[in-house]
Amino acid sequence: MSRTAFLVGGLATTAALTLSACSGGGGAQGGDAFPEDDITFIVQAAAGGGSDLSSRALADELEQNLGVSIVVENRPGASGSTAMQYVADQEPDGYTIGFSPVEISMLGHQDFDVDPADYDFLGQIMLAPGVLVVPADSPHQTLEDFVAAGKQNELSVANAGAGSIWEATAFGLAQESGAQLTSVPFDGGAPAITAAVGGQVDAAVAGAGEAMSAYQEGQLRPLAVFHDERHPDMPDVPTAAEAGFDLEFGGWGGVYAPEGLPDDVRSTLESSIKQAAQSDSFVDTISKPGNLTVYKNADEFTEFVNSEYERFGQILGGAR
Repeated sequence: MSRTAFLVGGLATTAALTLSACSGGGGAQGGDAFPEDDITFIVQAAAGGGSDLSSRALADELEQNLGVSIVVENRPGASGSTAMQYVADQEPDGYTIGFSPVEISMLGHQDFDVDPADYDFLGQIMLAPGVLVVPADSPHQTLEDFVAAGKQNELSVANAGAGSIWEATAFGLAQESGAQLTSVPFDGGAPAITAAVGGQVDAAVAGAGEAMSAYQEGQLRPLAVFHDERHPDMPDVPTAAEAGFDLEFGGWGGVYAPEGLPDDVRSTLESSIKQAAQSDSFVDTISKPGNLTVYKNADEFTEFVNSEYERFGQILGGAR
């Protein structure tokens, strides 16, 4: 466990914060229709994590829609950039796609060779809203209490790791509120939650789903949800905006491919992803751990990723 301070006022920095039908740009398979062969689905995280489970749930639906096997391949490493760079290097023929986490809009601002311009974004499929939680016996009853205390003394905030969306959320809260917060990055959301439950830190920022069990068991007190509305499974927890802080952070996910897909391949994938993301079975699977099913089509998702890239440039740049 390591500590990295980021203080607002004098903000200290963090050290890590297929072939196309009728197209000449296809791969080596040959033929008149897409898809004719298995599709590889690259996941930037290890098997068993949230991104992996979301990807496999979507892959099951895509197999039914497209009539071919969707082979999920985990390529964790370097904060997700290993998988992202791999996808960027593949032929834009539709036979390699990937799970697009929020970090795809962040890593380019953290010395990784990841640029959203290198990809075609095909649709958003889910969102894990961020929450700020404190131990059940914490003296901080509200977000306002927490911020006020943080202006008097530094407070420690556990998160899923240096450079993660949840560390960036803490950066954003520090910048917006003026509170003095110290990042305590862990290797994943689960140990960060464990640290908060055990009182090893003053607070933690995590996905709502990651905090849900401890919240329901009374081990944690959520102070705020970083979303535009209250979480349906935490209806008594106010949004950050209700406390006067215009902050929205979430671990969103979608599907992307190498830049330059033929139009017909892109259209086929986009329509299949939409059908899959809106199916009852997918919605049920994604919603169980406290995630939200949020669908955006290819154009909407592309615009959203680009806006997030600009936003995180300001947040992460200001945190240095």
